[in-house]
Amino acid sequence: MPLSSEKKRTLVDKYKRDEKDTGSCEVQIALFTERITYLTEHFKTHKKDHHSRRGLIKLVNKRRTLLDYLKKHSENRYKDIIKNLKIRK
Repeated sequence: MPLSSEKKRTLVDKYKRDEKDTGSCEVQIALFTERITYLTEHFKTHKKDHHSRRGLIKLVNKRRTLLDYLKKHSENRYKDIIKNLKIRK
């Protein structure tokens, strides 16, 4: 199930860097994290849904790529997004 437009809007508003920002790394990482969380909960009840599991793996890889890019270009923004989304412990 895709994210609702209200949920997307709240995530974009929370993580945007300026007024017209909708596609920065932080926003994309936040959207991917929300979808990953949803799919993780989905797999707790649908253990044999292997087609969606492939999609989850692709999402995790896309998020990892964006996080690597952000870490290489702006260490402070990387640390902030990790802390705000509680990705690492």
